[in-house]
Amino acid sequence: MSTSSSFNRVYRKVITCILFMMLALGVSAQHISYADSTVNAKLLKDTLARHNSVLGYIPPAVFITYGLLSFPVKAIRQIDYNVYNDMQADHPGFKTKADNYLQYATIVAVYGFNAAGVKGKHRFVDRTALLVLSEVIFGGTTFIGKRVTNRTRPSNGDNYSFPSGHTGNAFLAAEFMFQEYGDVSPWYGIAGYSVAATTGILRVYNNAHWFSDVVAGAGGGILSAKVAYLIYPYIRPLFSSGKDDKNSMIIIPTYQNSTFGLTLVKNL
Repeated sequence: MSTSSSFNRVYRKVITCILFMMLALGVSAQHISYADSTVNAKLLKDTLARHNSVLGYIPPAVFITYGLLSFPVKAIRQIDYNVYNDMQADHPGFKTKADNYLQYATIVAVYGFNAAGVKGKHRFVDRTALLVLSEVIFGGTTFIGKRVTNRTRPSNGDNYSFPSGHTGNAFLAAEFMFQEYGDVSPWYGIAGYSVAATTGILRVYNNAHWFSDVVAGAGGGILSAKVAYLIYPYIRPLFSSGKDDKNSMIIIPTYQNSTFGLTLVKNL
C-alpha cells in the first residue's frame, strides 16, 4: 500500500472521529434544578421552556440536514463510501451485537442511578412519560424517514438504512440522561453521549448503515428528546390523573413497530 493511500485513510478516520466527537459534545443547554416531588405544572412548563433554548436545537438540526444532503450532494455521499471502504479494509467481516444493547444502556443507567439514590430532575412518573413521549416522536419520524428515503443498507439487507434507528435511540437516551442529570454533573451527559457515539460507530462497522445514516439518526434522537421535553408540560394535563402526589399516573399513546398502543405510567 502506498504512503499516500495510507495517509488518506488515516486522514478520513481522523475526520470521522472528530465528527463523532461533535455528536457527543455538541449539544448544550442551561439547567435549573427544582423539587422532585412538589413541582407543579406551571413551574415545569416554565423551567423546561428555558432549558430548550433555540441554540440547543441547532446541533441536531445540522446533523439531520447533513444526512439529508447526502442524497443530492455527491461529495457528502462520497464520504459515506470512503468511510465504508476504510472500515472494510481495516476490519473485513466485523460483527458484534453490542450495539443492540448499547442503544438502551443509558436509559437503564438513568433508572439505575435513581434507584441508587441519585435524584434526577423528575420523579418517576414524569421521567418515564418523557422517555415514552421521546420514543413516540422518534419512532414515528424514523418509520416515515426509512420508507420515504428507501436507501439500501451497505450490506444490501433491506432498503431501510436511513436514518439509523439504533444510533437515534442511543442519542435519544443520551439526551434523556443529559436532561435528567445534567444539573448533578456534566459527566453524566458526557458518558451518555460517549455511549451513543460508540453505538453509531459500531453500526457502521457492522455494515448496517452509512455514515450519513448515523449522523442523521443521532440528530433525530437528540431532537426527539428535546421536543418531548418542550411539549410535555403542555400535553401532560391531557393524559394525567390530575394528581401531583405519589399516586399520580399518566396514560400516553405509543407507536412502535408499526403498532399503536397505550402506556400507563404510575408513580412508584
